[in-house]
Amino acid sequence: MKKLKKLIALTLVATLSMTVIAGCASDSSADATFKIGGIGPITGGNAAYGLGVQYGAQIAVDEINAAGGINGVEISFNMQDDEADPEKAVNAYNTLKDWGMNILMGTVTSGSCVAVAALTMEENMFQLTPSSSSVNVIENNDNVFQVCFTDPNQGIGSAQYIGESGILASDGAAVDKVAVIYDSSDVYSSGIYEKFAQEAANYSTFDIVATESFTEDNKSDFSVQLQIAKDAGADLIYLPIYYEEASLILIQAANMDYSPIFFGCDGLDGILSVENFDTSLAEGVVLLTPFAADAQDENTQAFVEEYQKRHNEIPNQFAADAYDAIYIIKAAIEKSGATADMSTSELCDALKIAMTEVSVDGLTGTEMTWEATGEVDKAPKAMKIVDGVYQLIQ
Repeated sequence: MKKLKKLIALTLVATLSMTVIAGCASDSSADATFKIGGIGPITGGNAAYGLGVQYGAQIAVDEINAAGGINGVEISFNMQDDEADPEKAVNAYNTLKDWGMNILMGTVTSGSCVAVAALTMEENMFQLTPSSSSVNVIENNDNVFQVCFTDPNQGIGSAQYIGESGILASDGAAVDKVAVIYDSSDVYSSGIYEKFAQEAANYSTFDIVATESFTEDNKSDFSVQLQIAKDAGADLIYLPIYYEEASLILIQAANMDYSPIFFGCDGLDGILSVENFDTSLAEGVVLLTPFAADAQDENTQAFVEEYQKRHNEIPNQFAADAYDAIYIIKAAIEKSGATADMSTSELCDALKIAMTEVSVDGLTGTEMTWEATGEVDKAPKAMKIVDGVYQLIQ
């Protein structure tokens, strides 16, 4: 009799144990989320980019979760700081993997993105970069896709805009002499410059009269480059560089009483937020960027309003790119039928196919589509800084 009681007790324990295990499995499934990681410079000289990405992505995540998630599954978002340093970006990637990331929305800057893309390719993790534009990011990496247009397209588009738009110099005459100052040690800057120079050769409306470079080790004194441009009579200086260096160039040009038109790409977005920078020096700066914060469509106005409410500033292009990136991931997941309990590799395989099939209307482009190479199909917009704000050039 005692043996029978013991057997019954053991059976009950086993039954209860199986019930608990089943309950835990059910809870685990119910608690599954799409874990999207982000990597970018939250601190340091390029923080305006990383913070914009972090803030823009979080708004999209909050909106999607409030609306019921992706097919009923919520998104968890975790942004890690890399200070725009490739080595730190790799460390950030490993931190996110430990957290359980199964999709990467990043990285923000091209150098870091190239370093991390090598790892995501090896591990077959889906990667969508909101703002890295170097072709090196997607080259031979079929798991990596871009939200912003590539560096070559920025260079080509810049040359076409200067050659065809009839930009007026300070004296009212059409710009016809262009100087270039670029960072030869940076893949973003040098990639844009190379295509700009090639495309510029197709135009008779302007000439490149000076081409000057600098490197990571020498990016504080631009007096020599500016003097060469001035002596060559350049009435426009093309700056395919980041905003920190551009702000120094504008200050130093003003100090030498040199006031050409300054023209840049999306890297200049953020120049108005440089600490202790006299933003009046940026008056008239022209840049190509995919996002216009003053656009009158309902989605842009709603995003800008929410961003200003949360952070008391106007969102830059990087914030809009990241906002779109989250919704692009959502569209790809919905198109593929992917689920959060898939392995990282299974999820990647599903999303790679879906990215070539979706079309997304976003803040930074309408009917955005993607090639299997990872390149996005959309066009830039020309912006001009007027009275301390970006204005869309019609």
